[in-house]
Amino acid sequence: MGVDPARLAELRRGYADSGLAEADLAPDPHTQFDRWLSDAVAAAVTEPNAMVLGTVDADGRPSARTVLLKQLDDAGFVFFTNYGSRKAVELEASPVASLLFPWYDLERQVIVAGRVTRADPDDSAAYFRSRPHGSQIGAWASRQSEVVAGRDVLQDRFAELSERWPHHVPVPPFWGGFRLVADSVEFWQGRPSRLHDRLRYVRATDADAAWRVVRLSP
Repeated sequence: MGVDPARLAELRRGYADSGLAEADLAPDPHTQFDRWLSDAVAAAVTEPNAMVLGTVDADGRPSARTVLLKQLDDAGFVFFTNYGSRKAVELEASPVASLLFPWYDLERQVIVAGRVTRADPDDSAAYFRSRPHGSQIGAWASRQSEVVAGRDVLQDRFAELSERWPHHVPVPPFWGGFRLVADSVEFWQGRPSRLHDRLRYVRATDADAAWRVVRLSP
């Protein structure tokens, strides 16, 4: 192994930034998340909108990958993908998921959990048209999560489609967004001696728009 196992066990850092108290929180998690996301952007955190998306398949087997948050409002957290991808197939079979935003530089993380639905097709089309031309072509060129014989296959497909659509690229019928509607949102702030602050918003009931906040042991 390249890393000494003893050294690996010793890899740790102490957290010393200010804490997170209940009085610091916004009335709802979406407003609080927007505050922290703004802090991450201002601090020039790498990929501040990157999040680890956790899904489960029809048999309950989990998988995770990093995707980008592209829309956020009171209705939920939205990301986009190929509807034939592994994540999309799993979300269709088990429409629940978690999101983890790992803002290490700020000694913070946010964990979101809830149910997932497809985004409105018009919203997906509007976002697709806002993407760079290369990203639009890439959405057509990649049959996401399928086995591919080699990188040259992708590059040849990309070149062919770029020639076919040098300007306007149609919205793929197999591509679009998912919206996660949160039922819990946890804000985690690192503290000394591993006594971290963990404050979680939870919905009072499934039918209730109100939120309550609980503190969790670290």
